[in-house]
Amino acid sequence: MKRRDFLKTSVVAGAALSIDFTGLQAALSSNTMAVEQAPEMVAVMGGEPEVMLDKALETLGGIGKYIKKGQKVVIKPNIGWDRTPELAGNTNPELIKALVKKCLEAGAEKVTIFDHTCDNWQKCYESSGIAAAVKEAGGIIMPANDEKYFKEVSIPNGVKVKSAKIHEALIEADAWINVPILKNHGGAKLSCAMKNYMGIVWDRRFFHQNDLQQCIADICTWQKKPVLNIVDAYRMMHQNGPQGKSAADVATLKSMIVSPNIIAIDTAALALFNQVKKLDMEAVSHISKGEELKLGTTDLKKVNIKRIKI
Repeated sequence: MKRRDFLKTSVVAGAALSIDFTGLQAALSSNTMAVEQAPEMVAVMGGEPEVMLDKALETLGGIGKYIKKGQKVVIKPNIGWDRTPELAGNTNPELIKALVKKCLEAGAEKVTIFDHTCDNWQKCYESSGIAAAVKEAGGIIMPANDEKYFKEVSIPNGVKVKSAKIHEALIEADAWINVPILKNHGGAKLSCAMKNYMGIVWDRRFFHQNDLQQCIADICTWQKKPVLNIVDAYRMMHQNGPQGKSAADVATLKSMIVSPNIIAIDTAALALFNQVKKLDMEAVSHISKGEELKLGTTDLKKVNIKRIKI
């Protein structure tokens, strides 16, 4: 790496660490001991994916708080593009490998991974490194390249989307974890936890033809919510998304945000994105539309957040 590129990356990473997240509320106390209240969101910065995941889950109360023994679990990364991990088009494979292991250690009966890819699904799964990572960790990879894998469900609270065909693995799962990569997107402007839902549906064309921002918010109202959203921002594509063109589109932030609150986590992720490139909340209106649908809050002052620097 050239010295100027190293310095630029270091500045970006340093800026990411300065996000104005609200601190934890005061710890509960008694005459004999102080007990720290578990946060609703954890932002971890400065480590490798597995280390940051360990810190985040430990802070939130452990994987066993979200995944129970005997459950069928789905992990939904972004695997949409035939891109290597360095180009940040897909979720980091090291994060997915670590998460699969965590779920199995918690007693999950099986852990299934899929995404309705944009490029050839086999090439996406291979080039991303996710297929190999899942196999090594003991998980199961499923394709999503055929309508036969999808079943229609009702979306009663949607404004534009009233029903959708959703992947059968997710319909049959006891619990699922939403694991997007944070990046720029030409249509949605920001691709994060809410946008990652588009990989669970068959007919994405409808979304693009019928107010994409509203449709993204609508699909997030489906009754089976993820038990956790884990935003991968180890590398972040800040331009030319969603697939990118070269390494020049990528900033290395070594960051991760974890929360069950999908609106709050996308709001926090947008703040992180803004440390690299300016993007107004108004441009990412699926977040505020999701708030209107009572999916969470954009007011981070109301969210109990723990920040960890490794």
